[in-house]
Amino acid sequence: MATNSSSSNISVSFEKAIALITGANKVCVSKLAYTLSVLFILFKGIGFETARQLGKQGIIVLVGARDKTRGEEAVKKLKEENIKAMFVHIDVCNQESIQKAAEQVKQEYGRIDILINNAAIHLEGEPPSKTVMEKLRQTFETNFFGVFAVIQAFIPLLQKSTVGGGRIVNVSSQLASFGNNLADRNKLAYSTSKTALNMMTFQFAKEFSNNGSSIKINSVDPGKK
Repeated sequence: MATNSSSSNISVSFEKAIALITGANKVCVSKLAYTLSVLFILFKGIGFETARQLGKQGIIVLVGARDKTRGEEAVKKLKEENIKAMFVHIDVCNQESIQKAAEQVKQEYGRIDILINNAAIHLEGEPPSKTVMEKLRQTFETNFFGVFAVIQAFIPLLQKSTVGGGRIVNVSSQLASFGNNLADRNKLAYSTSKTALNMMTFQFAKEFSNNGSSIKINSVDPGKK
């Protein structure tokens, strides 16, 4: 699945571009009593491999994480492969943390070229009639509201991109599709949060297109094992 705010320019080179990748490995609970770690899903899997592949193309990778130890560990691993990387403290369930992260990136680089929202949690396995409301709220807090807050905070820096215009990639899922009929997959909270994410992507795409912005935004399905 993909939603693009304007046509792609395949001739654009992103060498020396700046990319921030976010992800989740903890749960946002009500009232933000327990904060969310961001980026790379324990610093392995889709997020980390994305960072590696971008870094190998000469892109500067910003590792956003709540956990400083894990964040710096990821940066160390990337640097061992001669990838330029920097740790950025960010908690997608905390607006103040998001704003501070945006300010840190602004002070260090003055812009951002690529924003990849990889944050997602899976909490339920029970059928919809048995799904607890709190699980639904927690899932949307990370998978939808967190992504929304990060996009809003980083739009000003994306607008300053000097490498072909800013790019936003929201990592969605095939479970968000109405056409997907996977048997025995009880994912009410996860599926609906990703469906909402796709619509949010579409709405941002319309805005960027209508106001002539150079920012392009997409939702992507990374596939399954």
